[in-house]
Amino acid sequence: MSRMPRFLLACLSLLSTTGFAPAAHAQGADGLLRVYMNQARVLKLDRPVAKVIIGNAEVADATVADPTTIVLTGRSFGTTNLVLLDAAGDAIADERILVSIDEGNTMRVYRQTERTVLSCTPACEQNARTASN
Repeated sequence: MSRMPRFLLACLSLLSTTGFAPAAHAQGADGLLRVYMNQARVLKLDRPVAKVIIGNAEVADATVADPTTIVLTGRSFGTTNLVLLDAAGDAIADERILVSIDEGNTMRVYRQTERTVLSCTPACEQNARTASN
């Protein structure tokens, strides 16, 4: 077994012991939980969550679907964190989140030194955060 799969297995087993087990494709080797902008990701927990905290609600949003299921939605480009607490106030998880665009559905427009990234799903639109640049 190569070093990378062992490292990923170690990370996932560590996360599962904290009560949080994201899908393997949702978390990169860099430890970031990845979500595409305007898309949702389901996170299953091993124990019930009582409180959900998002560091920057403009970047991501989290909704409690049921006591052991969180729906994480990417709102805008950037990074933030997700903190999950149980009824006793103990941390179930504290994960960094990266919200990015689905590269397969983007177009980049270059005008001299200015770059614009358009999200094309289905019509090409500029992200509100990059529109003011």
